[in-house]
Amino acid sequence: MNAAPNPLRGAASILAVLSAMALVVLDAGIANIALPTIGTAFAASPAHVILVVSAYQLGLVMGLLPCAHAAERFGYRRLFVLGLCLFAAASLLCALSSSLMMLVAARFVQGLGGAAIMALGIALLRFALGPDRLASAISWNALTVALCAAAAPIAGALILSVGQWPWLFLVNAPIVAIALAAAPALPRIPPTRPTTDWAAAALLASAAGLFFSAAELSCVQPTAAMLCACAAAPCATMLVRRERGRNGPVLPIDLIALRPFRIAAIASFCCFVGQSAGLLALPFYIQSGLGRSAASVGSVMICWPLTVALTSRIAHQLADRFGSAVPCVAGGLLLAAGLLLAATWPLEGNVVPLGLGAALSGLGFGLFQVPNNRTMFLTAPADRSAVAGGLQGSARLAGQTAGSVITGLLFAALPAAIAPRFALGLGASFALGAALVSALALGREKPAPRKLASIS
Repeated sequence: MNAAPNPLRGAASILAVLSAMALVVLDAGIANIALPTIGTAFAASPAHVILVVSAYQLGLVMGLLPCAHAAERFGYRRLFVLGLCLFAAASLLCALSSSLMMLVAARFVQGLGGAAIMALGIALLRFALGPDRLASAISWNALTVALCAAAAPIAGALILSVGQWPWLFLVNAPIVAIALAAAPALPRIPPTRPTTDWAAAALLASAAGLFFSAAELSCVQPTAAMLCACAAAPCATMLVRRERGRNGPVLPIDLIALRPFRIAAIASFCCFVGQSAGLLALPFYIQSGLGRSAASVGSVMICWPLTVALTSRIAHQLADRFGSAVPCVAGGLLLAAGLLLAATWPLEGNVVPLGLGAALSGLGFGLFQVPNNRTMFLTAPADRSAVAGGLQGSARLAGQTAGSVITGLLFAALPAAIAPRFALGLGASFALGAALVSALALGREKPAPRKLASIS
């Protein structure tokens, strides 16, 4: 039944989604800082303990679009809550892990739960709030992600200073409780398909997982990376042939065919390549290139998420006034300028210019991300909102993975003193690419519809 959006239910829906999104972001950052501690606890080498991070990302990559597809059959809210419960159960398994492989397996399951949250969160808010409030909700989501990204290393360090590493995963419980308590307010969206194409979903998950593994292994085990890529190619080929011409395919060919969506997805990929390269290269530049302490790294890096948080709340207002393409172009240019400043400014031992570069990069990323996400969600038909969320998350993860791989290859090929600056420069070129791709939409945008029925 169609009904006007209820403010109280809308507020509870925002709380449920943002609490769940906070879980996904916090758990990634907290686990990263705990890797040395976990490696010591299990007597594992760095090469093995890094699987704790890779398994989580693999679960996200493999689960995003299949979860979105399944939601069209079983319901958005049901899959979202299932993902939240799966994430909570996997968090408990992480805390109880008695071996590294058990922890890695639990982290993979966590990633699958996180995939459902990432794919369906904003899609649920689209129906709960309507398009006129969706941009504000996306900006609140960007603010939550930025603040959690900044807080995760600090929270992880505080937890490890007073307790053992399993507590890193047990602290999820209060946030899960908040999200589950608010979840009944999420709208009930009737299924839009009678069946689920499990074969296509399996092909998509296999291709995505193999391509991700190939990218992750490319810097350390080129032969294994080539084998993964060769195995992924036939999966991808069979998937495309199977999906071509289908109505509502698992692989969202129908959405990619929409020019505004396609532009936004490509620009998002380029932007996340630049962001990933910058976030990875800056710490190495400060410590390896300049010989500064970890405290200096923290003081510079905190500037990035803080300016993202500050900017994300006004980005949707700029998009309302000037259209989404204008702030996306401006954001890409500012991100490129910040990375280029960090790469080329003569420092003479002073890290302040790097802090300015990080702040400018965060400012640009915040301006870009909210309008770009809004374009992707509002371009997609309402009944394909979940798949739009899955593709948005996939573009993000693909860009982040590509940025880390490119940075790793530069670090392997160039002297340690100059590799970070080259990585920053290359990140700037991708950010500029995001701006140029976004510019293709200038003057072509149609006004967003002001009404979208809420389904309760």
